[in-house]
Amino acid sequence: MYGTKSLKKLALIGAIENPVKISSSEFMHHISASSQTAARMLKQLEEDSYISRQLVAGGQMVQLSNAGVELLKKEYVDYQQIFCKDHNDLELCGHVITGLGEGQYYIAKDGYMSQFRDKLDFKPFPGTLNMRLTEQSARVRNNMDFLQPLIIQGFNDGERSFGGGKCYPIEIEGIKAAIIIPDRTHYPADLLEIIAPVKLREMLGVSDDDEVKIVVNKSQKFK
Repeated sequence: MYGTKSLKKLALIGAIENPVKISSSEFMHHISASSQTAARMLKQLEEDSYISRQLVAGGQMVQLSNAGVELLKKEYVDYQQIFCKDHNDLELCGHVITGLGEGQYYIAKDGYMSQFRDKLDFKPFPGTLNMRLTEQSARVRNNMDFLQPLIIQGFNDGERSFGGGKCYPIEIEGIKAAIIIPDRTHYPADLLEIIAPVKLREMLGVSDDDEVKIVVNKSQKFK
């Protein structure tokens, strides 16, 4: 608990964007503790890999690590579940585009397909619907970073290794579907790949440049 509180205080003084200089005697006022406790807390956060720390004259330069930021994001999601029950959905709009045609090959792999069936409760059509978000939705899409994704594990099929990724369950025109984001992707953040149990282009009757809307359920319970 003390660790999360300390991370939050460091984030509030700017230690996410850039390293900040702070001494233990200064930090003690932020966490309402003694100077000794503040020093121990900073040392513990560094040992737990939640911050990077460099000792300098008059204090230390401190910045949150990726692990520290992710811990705060998890806390944020938990508080949303407690206090924002009436604001569960994200609506994103965009236009259909033609992808690179790689989706069919990767989705059909047993190592992925078995995980999709188990964790999403549907067998995906071997292909993806690609959409480019509008400028406004691209900004809203950043809120997905605060949601807990469904993790798809990488695997080796005996010939080559395949990377993992994450999924976000959605609905598109009432059809159960999911956004899939590979861990290693060359796509920009405003481009989404969507999998569903049906061929969405045919089911929705859409072609390139047609507008579509998806709803991301922020309260989705994952397996």
